Amino acid sequence: MIWDFIWVLIFTLYCCSLVHSLNNTASESINSQVQDFAFTSMARHRHQTGALYDTLLPRNLSGIDVSVVRLRSRRLWNEGANFSYFRIPPRTVAIPRVRRVAIAYQNLGNWSSHYYNLPGYSLISSVVGFMVFDASNVRDKSFKNLTLNTMGQPISIQFPNVISMSGINSKARCVTFNGNGTFQLTMMSSPGVCHSRDQGHFSVVLPTEKRRRWYIWVIGCVLGFFGLIILGYVGFSSMRLLKTKKIQAMEKQAIEDMVLENRWVGDSKMPSATVTRTQPVLESIAL
Repeated sequence: MIWDFIWVLIFTLYCCSLVHSLNNTASESINSQVQDFAFTSMARHRHQTGALYDTLLPRNLSGIDVSVVRLRSRRLWNEGANFSYFRIPPRTVAIPRVRRVAIAYQNLGNWSSHYYNLPGYSLISSVVGFMVFDASNVRDKSFKNLTLNTMGQPISIQFPNVISMSGINSKARCVTFNGNGTFQLTMMSSPGVCHSRDQGHFSVVLPTEKRRRWYIWVIGCVLGFFGLIILGYVGFSSMRLLKTKKIQAMEKQAIEDMVLENRWVGDSKMPSATVTRTQPVLESIAL
């Protein structure tokens, strides 16, 4: 029974890690598709520099909004970029330095929870994000990713639907989803406004209900209790095994120290003393 529980526990942990891995794979997949569609859109249409264009997506991605803008690096430095939900401040440079950059914006809409989730929290806004690429030659489909250096100034992310929600700002938290599957929680600087230092994906979350938290604590306590039982059982079994081996060693040593020979009596092996017979001595009888 103990071993059955151990296997169930291992299988549960494996399933949790598998789900987390699948979510990471899904988010990486959508990012790659957004990148492809953005560059395809720029390659097919001669987009005017500095103008934001919507990207046409296939039906299976219906509900996701993607737009792209192409900027000269000089303009990004002088004016920044104020498009979609994001405001990139002036004095921002792309690393490595390029002549033009393309910024692809995305709003995952009702697909947000499919690609991103946060244990213990629920999303109250869509997941939005942006990615920066080298757009010096839009016909070059190498899709070289860039990072941004804002010289210490924050990038602002606006969530208009959160501003209209009254009474949640004290509990709401900004979440940044990193590319390696990790996340960061920060306080909101003002109603419906979050900040970042670089590109990524962002949303606003609220802690789940206390009842659900209590439920999670109960599960943790039960798992911990069974874990202690398993450790105790393993420890007791180890001590019993060591004691048995010690007794067997002592018995073996005792048998080796005995001078008695062994004889088989039926199916049993029994000790037997060496037989020594007293030789008869004839007595002299006086006549």
